[in-house]
Amino acid sequence: MFNDKTILITGGTGSFGRAFVKKILDHYAPKRLIVYSRDEQKHYEMSQSFTDRAMRYFVGDVRDRDRLCRAMEGVDYCVHAAAMKHVPIAEYNPMECVKTNINGAQNVIDAALLTGVKKALALSTDKAASPINLYGATKLVSDKLFVGANNIKGARDCGFSVVRYGNVIGSKGSVAPLFKRLVKEGANSLPITDARMTRFWITLDQGAEFVIKSFARMRGGEIFVPKIPSAKIVDLARAIAPDAKLEIVGVRPGEKLRELMISIDDARNVYEFDDFFVIRPSIDFSKKTDFSVAANGEKGRLVAEGFEYASDANDRWLQGDELLKLIGEI
Repeated sequence: MFNDKTILITGGTGSFGRAFVKKILDHYAPKRLIVYSRDEQKHYEMSQSFTDRAMRYFVGDVRDRDRLCRAMEGVDYCVHAAAMKHVPIAEYNPMECVKTNINGAQNVIDAALLTGVKKALALSTDKAASPINLYGATKLVSDKLFVGANNIKGARDCGFSVVRYGNVIGSKGSVAPLFKRLVKEGANSLPITDARMTRFWITLDQGAEFVIKSFARMRGGEIFVPKIPSAKIVDLARAIAPDAKLEIVGVRPGEKLRELMISIDDARNVYEFDDFFVIRPSIDFSKKTDFSVAANGEKGRLVAEGFEYASDANDRWLQGDELLKLIGEI
């Protein structure tokens, strides 16, 4: 579906953006592939690695709607990956987080509507489900903005959806690269916030692939959640450094012991498919969309009352060789 099409990714110089661009170039022949980011140095570094004639590099901030509109001219598909993501930094700089994650999301929506983008897909986070920190709260608002955009598009042929998944094991800020760096530097112990802590895990490649598949599946208004495995943080640390001492340092402000990607309150709106879930919008003004059938024909069914998707109650766990394999992909 991406052959001879123009694709734009906000925050495209980040870890996900690079993985997504590589996957698109490896499997499709896009007309243009636009990387939109405010980081000049990352643009330069990325342009040295990705030199395909389809590549375009736009320096710009999602806070700047005019610049977004210029960058989106002629764009068919948009991936919105730009965000402030560090929990403590967001807590210390709350309005900066709001300006990027909320105002920026609305600017992407406005620009997509003004320029005729066909599909726009926003990246979310587990922290948007029942948020307890500012970052999660801003991403929940961003999710609501993207879902709600389908109710204000009028007659425009444009759809807005969201992809939500857990920790990306190879991304900047992930605990796995931190553990590996500490071991490389000769540390005899690794910091563990709480021995009970669990997380969902996905690789950059898997995340990029899920986004690509979600474009084919989306009708507009869904939140897509992949079925992915969980792992205990202590198991991750022991797999990386079996002989290291584990030092319990305490849960950081705004941190959860478990990840939640679908809450009990959302269960009445959730369809289960073979390898993913769909959270349908709580308000669908068109009342014509059957979210139990994806746009590509895949069929799902409503989950049971009281269902929730949490990392400590998962039916898939990473252990032993499988955990070591995942770590090896960092």
